[in-house]
Amino acid sequence: MGRLFGTDGVRGTAGRAPLDVATIRRLGAALVRALGHGAARVRFLAGRDTRESGAWIERELAFGIESQGGVLLSAGVVPTPAIAFLTLREGFTAG
Repeated sequence: MGRLFGTDGVRGTAGRAPLDVATIRRLGAALVRALGHGAARVRFLAGRDTRESGAWIERELAFGIESQGGVLLSAGVVPTPAIAFLTLREGFTAG
């Protein structure tokens, strides 16, 4: 697989790599390992749009994050700038 992230995040067709269950779970686990820096509490904030796939993508990402001891909190359907604002204001590891 080539580069996973572009300038707008991970893009693709839901259900097919890189937006398939296995890759999303691996991505979640990798985020904790890469950004956790040995912290006791690694918290991520997720937001999504209204597409049908958003809920299951968020759920699988949470599975991967939690498999490594992290926590994913959902902001639900929100605009992208809200995630950036809340991540900083609430002290999340990433959003």
